Amino acid sequence: MNIRIKSAFRVLGFLATTLPLAGCQTFGIGGSSAQIASIDNALVSPEAAGVIAEDLVGRLAEVVGPGTGTVVLKPDDSAFAVALEKSLRAWGYAVAIDQKVDDASAIPVAFIVDSFEGSVLARLSTATVDLGRAYALTETGATPTSPLSVLQRA
Repeated sequence: MNIRIKSAFRVLGFLATTLPLAGCQTFGIGGSSAQIASIDNALVSPEAAGVIAEDLVGRLAEVVGPGTGTVVLKPDDSAFAVALEKSLRAWGYAVAIDQKVDDASAIPVAFIVDSFEGSVLARLSTATVDLGRAYALTETGATPTSPLSVLQRA
């Protein structure tokens, strides 16, 4: 099967897997800073988590601007959560963990990292945008295997 067709099927599979979960993880009325749970079912290595987090946070910065507010995360000690916090701080975001933030610039963020047919699917969600991508795990970390999926909310 053609590599482009395989990639398209992976992206469609990713969307079919994650979009139903989008209804389960909402940010409340008006995008309030209510914290939501994140999921790391793939249990990726710290190296892979770092590569994936850096890629997604870099893309998030393109959409919402680097260092534009305080990111609110639920406490999590998974390798991806640790890498995500480190990457957010490196991009200039203030990060609040397990704290209520009344700041209008607060950005609640949740993630899902899961395995699917030999790939790792990662999604980063805010009240205004969802970013998703498939990755192949390598000895040195991870490599993107699909185009970035961007869902912007009005």
